[in-house]
Amino acid sequence: MKTLVKSLALAFSLGFVTTAATFAETNPGGRPAVVSSFKTGVYTTISGKLNIALNKEKGGAVDILLKNDEGRVVYTQHVGKNDESYRTRLNLDQLEDGVYQLQITNGVETTTQTITLSTQHPTAPNRVVSMK
Repeated sequence: MKTLVKSLALAFSLGFVTTAATFAETNPGGRPAVVSSFKTGVYTTISGKLNIALNKEKGGAVDILLKNDEGRVVYTQHVGKNDESYRTRLNLDQLEDGVYQLQITNGVETTTQTITLSTQHPTAPNRVVSMK
């Protein structure tokens, strides 16, 4: 009788462990289940604007973040899983001088570019006029 009870207890515990493993989360850590690859083009214009071009595959989302040197997000854009491209031109005139990080991520891969904003103040011409 003791052998039967031990066998039943072992069978129930094995069944419970198997059931728990079946219903366990298959994607721990909050990583996206579907990831789409992407290509980016980031460049500046003569007038001081930042152009961002993104091409990606359907099926996964991509996030675009612009952060200041303190890590505060000053711009964010979520490109959905059904979109294949995204284009934008950011006007950086209202941002303070400093170092910014542009991050483009699909949850697994992250592309980071450093953007430095600095204002150059015009210098007054040094011109000497003399008369004799």
